[in-house]
Amino acid sequence: MAGKMTRLEKRWILYDVGNSAFTMLCTTIIPIYFKNIAEAGNVADSDSTAFLSFTLSLSTILVAILGPTLGTMADTKNYKKPLFVSSFLAGAIGCMAMAFASKWLAFLAVFCVARTGYQLSLIFYDSMLTDVTTEERMDEISSQGYAWGYIGSCVPFIASLVLILGADSIGISGGLAMTLALFINAIWWAAMTLPLIRSYRQIHYVEKAGHPVKESLLRIVDVVKGLGSEDNRQILFFLIGFFFYIDGVYTIIDLATTYGSDVGISDTDLVLALLMTQIVAFPCAIAFGKISKKFENGRLIKISILAYFFIAVFALQLDKAWEFWFLAVCVAVFQGTIQALSRSYFAKIIPKEKSSEYFGFYDIFGKGAAFIGTTVMGVSTMITGNSRYGVAVLSLMFLVGFFFFRKAEKVERRL
Repeated sequence: MAGKMTRLEKRWILYDVGNSAFTMLCTTIIPIYFKNIAEAGNVADSDSTAFLSFTLSLSTILVAILGPTLGTMADTKNYKKPLFVSSFLAGAIGCMAMAFASKWLAFLAVFCVARTGYQLSLIFYDSMLTDVTTEERMDEISSQGYAWGYIGSCVPFIASLVLILGADSIGISGGLAMTLALFINAIWWAAMTLPLIRSYRQIHYVEKAGHPVKESLLRIVDVVKGLGSEDNRQILFFLIGFFFYIDGVYTIIDLATTYGSDVGISDTDLVLALLMTQIVAFPCAIAFGKISKKFENGRLIKISILAYFFIAVFALQLDKAWEFWFLAVCVAVFQGTIQALSRSYFAKIIPKEKSSEYFGFYDIFGKGAAFIGTTVMGVSTMITGNSRYGVAVLSLMFLVGFFFFRKAEKVERRL
């Protein structure tokens, strides 16, 4: 990267370090903990997988509904930071509140609120990229965010793991250990967020309207109409492709632990393999960020999509611990790359003064669309009693995503 990172760039990256702790918690400890709560409530193993999948789907549907309106409002002068802070607080407070939900249904309800707040905060956070750095630095700053998020999330995760696995040795109950783990992750998230809240200033914006909600809805209509125009076909094709390939990525992230448990992988192997994923993903995300200066990021995104296709195909026959570890390494290599470069690719092709507005749609087509993958996993597991059938559908989504991303690139070359 030409020149050192600015203080604002560093503080923007810190939020990735903070919220990634919650992501790590959601993909490792929480599914295992929920399985135990559900088992205590006499819920069958396959049903608990389905209920967790449906909760993830509900959360993403809520984001899909709220995201465009709130994202459009955030483009209004002086609105982005308050909306960001509100959604972050919903996520962090919800994280702590899960400690007090002892019944499986109550736990899922609180988890849904926390995850929805987390996902909404990312709409505003991602759109801040256009304010915190320049276009030529976006690929690497975005990659640095994911990279430091992966390695930084290991700190509260390891502390949580020590408490949970060593509860008997420390002399505390398993319930207290889980409570402390949830509080540690929420406090870490807050501590990493405060510097950005203090430093961020909205540079690109639209002027405040008399009726912000009404104006936001009208601007959403304008954006939807605009996506069908010749000038915005690159954005449209990218979003369609992104819809399919990132759906597969997020479903793998959300349900890897649950799927591994269903096919017989031990809890210890699941947690340690996913911890290793975070550690390996750190240098890989940084490396691909630097490589993106020599190769166009579109080429790297296509490589990552195809890699995920082969990961999903391999997962169909997974039933041994070493195979799960192998897949964890493969995911680690490409996870940060496909997320970071997709974010910066999109930031480059949208109007800067409407970044939150467009990132609201980005999240609909991205995290908001992930309900398809998790719903497929949930329905197929309940009907067949075997979650492998859902994974088969996920593999096809990567091929469809690859097709539309190539169409977006062809439009770009003609412009």
